[in-house]
Formats: sequence, C-alpha cells, structure tokens
Amino acid sequence: MSQSSGLVAGMERHQVTAYVGAMAAGAVVGWAAPTAGPGLEHAINPALAALLYVTFLQVPAAELGRSLRAGRFLAAALVVNFVVVPMVVAAMFAFLPANQAVRLGVLLVLLAPCVDYVIVFSGLAGGSSRRLLAATPLLLLAQMVLLPGFLLLFMGSDLAEVVKVGPFVDAFVVLIVIPLALAWLTQGWAARRAAGQKVAEMMGTTMVPLMAATLLTVVASQVPKLNDSLADVARVMPFYVLFLAVMAFAGLAVARMFRLDVPASRAIVFTGATRNSLVVLPLALALPDALAIAAVVVVAQTLVEVVGMVIYVRAVPRLLPAR
Repeated sequence: MSQSSGLVAGMERHQVTAYVGAMAAGAVVGWAAPTAGPGLEHAINPALAALLYVTFLQVPAAELGRSLRAGRFLAAALVVNFVVVPMVVAAMFAFLPANQAVRLGVLLVLLAPCVDYVIVFSGLAGGSSRRLLAATPLLLLAQMVLLPGFLLLFMGSDLAEVVKVGPFVDAFVVLIVIPLALAWLTQGWAARRAAGQKVAEMMGTTMVPLMAATLLTVVASQVPKLNDSLADVARVMPFYVLFLAVMAFAGLAVARMFRLDVPASRAIVFTGATRNSLVVLPLALALPDALAIAAVVVVAQTLVEVVGMVIYVRAVPRLLPAR
C-alpha cells in the first residue's frame, strides 16, 4: 500500500473523529476570531458544492438509472422523509419556542433529509450506502420542491413576506445542478481517458477532508453569533435529541412496512434521522437580519446530530440485527 493510499484509508477509518475534531476546531476559531465569521460564510457554498460534487462522483449515471427502478427502497425513503418526518415535526411544532426565527430554523433543518454524511454513518452501521447514495439526487430534488410548501403550511402566509424563492433556486443550481453535471462529465471523461480516471480516483479520496473542512467552516462562521442567542438555541436542543430518538423507531416501522432487507432497512433508519443542515444553511443565511438566528439554530442541529450518529452506529445494528 502506498503512503497516500494508506493516509486515505486512515482518514476513512477515523472519519467520525475527524468530523468531531473539525467542529471543535471550528468552535475554537469562531470564539478566537469572531471577525472572520462573515468571510467564512462566503466560503460555505463553494465548500458545499465541492463536497456534493465528490459525493455525486461516487454515483455512476447508470447506477442512478437503476436506483430509480428500485421501487420499494425509493418509496420507503420518500415516505419516511416526506410523510413521516413532517408528521413528527408537526407533533413537536406547538412546543417549540414562539420566536419566529427559531421556529423557521428548526423547520428548515428538520424537514430536509441529509445527502452527505448520512452515507458515511449508514455504511458504518452496515446500511446499504450504495442505494442511499444513488437516491441522493432524488432526495435533494424532492426536498427543494417540497420545502417551500412545508414552510408555508407550518408558518402561514406571513412567511411569504420574509422568505424569498430566489435563495431556493440559487441553492438548487449551485449545490445540485452544477455539481451533478460536473460529476457526470468527469465520469464520462474517466470512461474514455486514463487521465480522467486518475482525476476521478483522486477526487474520490477527498471526501473526508472536504467534509471536515466544510464542518469547520460552518461552525466557525456561526459561533460568533451565539453571544446574543445562546439561550434560544439551547431551548431547541432537546427537540433535536427527541427527533433522533423518535425517528429511530419510525424509520424501523417504515422499513418493515416496505419489507426491506436488513442493509436497506438500516439505510432507511439513517435517512429518516439525519437532516440536511449543511445544504439548507445557505437558505438560512439568505434570510433577513431579523431572522438571522435561524442559521445558528440550523448549525446547532449539526452538533447534536453528529453525536447522535455515533450512538446510531452502535444502536441501529442492535435494533436491526443481521439475519
């Protein structure tokens, strides 16, 4: 094994530690250099676009076509994320803090399924990461289409005065259309040229450092905003913990309803529980200044979720033992 391949293997084995360490480093940077926050916010979208490009690069176009014919798995993923999750959020909504910005942040993050590190954690627990990875573009498209309607349903027509369609369109183009198109172009190049194959392989090794860099950037950019909103953020943390606990069993019920095998069932549990805080963060950052706390509320969910995923990796195989 070469030194570079050994380094990559080492990063993959210790990726959870790398992610937790990146968030801790981001918190230190945020507290030590609060004036860097605005500049770091501008780096979030490029970092996310690069991360999603590498993620999509792992999904061959042909595999994506086959995944769209995996009816039961896709149906289960759509049901758990866009039927069950909104029902769970609706049950919690009345108990959320009355602050409109706080509620909006909670809705943004809990109503959008994760498309990046869910694949990592699902794989660590023996879930079908390949099927989950192939379903990623569909989950992204579905949440971008449905999220505005969900927000309107929960928060009413007044929301239209402060939430604009533009950021949703921009996020879809920058974070989905462009990375997906570039990934498919790279795959085509790799299929025809040795140089393209080398580039694709090299990019595939950057997943862990890109994820760590993105988490560090996100946390460091938002920590300076905690000074005036720490109490509000602390009040929503228990809701994130409760959501993780409920979705473990809700995901299990959906997987059993669709009679999925064990790896697919574990993947459904993970996709129902993990949320898309990184991709919806640019939407929160585009809100007016009066709703700025929504972005901090979104990032707080990431902090809870990464710890929760460490527990999930151990708990889900016990909840769904191999037959």
